[in-house]
Amino acid sequence: MDKGALMPSPDETCCVGGGGGSSFSSLRAYGRALAQTPRRLAARACAAASPGEEMSRVRARSGADMARALRWPDLVGLGLGGMVGAGVFVTTGRATRLYAGPAVVVSYAIAGLCALLSAFCYTEFAVDMPVAGGAFSYLRVTFGELAAFLTGANLIMEYVFSNAAVARSFTAYLGTAVGVDAPSKWRIAVPGLPKGFNEVDLVAVGVILLITVCICYSTKESSSVNMVLTAVHVLFIMFVIVMGFWRGDTRNLTRPADPEHNPGGFFPHGAAGVFNGAAMVYLSYIGYDAVSTMAEEVERPSRDIPIGVSGSVVLVTLLYCLMAASMSMLLPYDAIDTEAPFSGAFKGSSGWGWVSNVIGAGASLGILTSLMVAMLGQARYLCVIGRSGVMPAWLARVNPRTATPVNASAFLGVFTAALALFTELDILLNLVCIGTLFVFYMVANAVVYRRYVAAAEDDEEGRRRGAVPTLAFLLSFSLVALCFTLVWKLAPRGGARTGLLVACGAAAAAAVAAFRALVPQARRPELWGVPAMPWVPAASVFLNVFLLGSLDRPSYVRFGFFTAAAALVYVLYSVHASYDADEAAAALDGAKVLDEGCKV
Repeated sequence: MDKGALMPSPDETCCVGGGGGSSFSSLRAYGRALAQTPRRLAARACAAASPGEEMSRVRARSGADMARALRWPDLVGLGLGGMVGAGVFVTTGRATRLYAGPAVVVSYAIAGLCALLSAFCYTEFAVDMPVAGGAFSYLRVTFGELAAFLTGANLIMEYVFSNAAVARSFTAYLGTAVGVDAPSKWRIAVPGLPKGFNEVDLVAVGVILLITVCICYSTKESSSVNMVLTAVHVLFIMFVIVMGFWRGDTRNLTRPADPEHNPGGFFPHGAAGVFNGAAMVYLSYIGYDAVSTMAEEVERPSRDIPIGVSGSVVLVTLLYCLMAASMSMLLPYDAIDTEAPFSGAFKGSSGWGWVSNVIGAGASLGILTSLMVAMLGQARYLCVIGRSGVMPAWLARVNPRTATPVNASAFLGVFTAALALFTELDILLNLVCIGTLFVFYMVANAVVYRRYVAAAEDDEEGRRRGAVPTLAFLLSFSLVALCFTLVWKLAPRGGARTGLLVACGAAAAAAVAAFRALVPQARRPELWGVPAMPWVPAASVFLNVFLLGSLDRPSYVRFGFFTAAAALVYVLYSVHASYDADEAAAALDGAKVLDEGCKV
């Protein structure tokens, strides 16, 4: 029988069962789709794809494959390039001046531990399912489409906002490198616009657009450029560390510049300040998340991804702590420049002003590498979100000549550039921190759920049997972590507070021990798995909840508005686009089955 007679054409596919673009073909069709929203939400919100689907049928929607050209040295280089630059050169000044003081070193150690625990969770997923979707794909195969969409929206938001913030910081450090003291001299003031949105930064826009062109051209060449820039940048970092310890004064670790108005000591704002600082500098670790999105382009995922992701986090944490210590020795914490802390530390030093220019040049280079890696990552996230059907399929296309997601790269590059044109650093960073912590929290929960709930699609009874105790554990553990956080943040100091904290910590440990003893694992990773399951992901959940509790109320308000907007987009557009795509795929599969049944 003629296969062409049975296989639906693209136009026919769009009209089968509401598939393809039928929900949006006319206002009347869209009205009918909206009327079916409750039914479609019930069908799609918790619909989980299988890993096999993600790596075959879903990936095929991009057309050409991405080239598998990366090895573990490339991933370590991408991790170093992605993380070193954004964190130290953007957030360290604010975290030190406003929250942690000299104890920002401890803040970085805490954030690094939290990132390493999350990195283990990412690595298990990436090795088992080496696709470009990162956390979006991991949650889609675990908790379903709605959880994945909300997480993916937050991922795109955090990447775009952090990249725009880092690009504007590039202007400040580039100015320092060439002797321009104030970044405002490189920006154009626009009267009439609200404060925080009234300085146009053309340098930041130019940098973003230039990197966008580079990452559209080739992933391997982008990695090679990143390796060279990162190697030079690490030399600058070592220079900063040596200069800081050589020219610094250990008395600055405990002595403020203005003791009448600011507290002294290594912990000027106590433990709360340290954890607030850790939440702020956690932005520094977005880079390893970008590395996990490169899994589809790695030659040997089972070997290269664990080394690349975890190794880069450990190396970067060490560099961060040394740099934070050197900066704290150079100046009292209350005299640190929040926009350009390292180069600013040498400006007033007699005979050492040239060091400020060198640091400005090195920081500019580091910011370029972090931007390149982050923009590689954000494009791959959006590409896979497009593959899933919840966003336009145009975003999922991979260019067959360059083997890169050109459409997603260009779209996000232009969007990021537009944001960097007007918006100030502080406004961007507050929302990025909470989005990052939320995504890492979700991935840690997902890796526990996937290990303890039956993975076989035909074992519904096994899935239900494992899902109930696992979800109960995850929910109760998160509530205990939340109680600990609220007691830490709100309860007055004293014996009662200490007792409550100990009780919450003991309850959390008991919950993990009981869950491990009573609930058997439903699956074991074939190649690489998180060690000490479920202790490691549980610790990641606990730390992420605790750091989320350290953020201020406006961050939660912005996060709530953004999440509500993302949910609205899902209800009004994505669930219908996804439903259409699923119906079209079912019609196509049905045609294939019919064709096979008619063969003689």
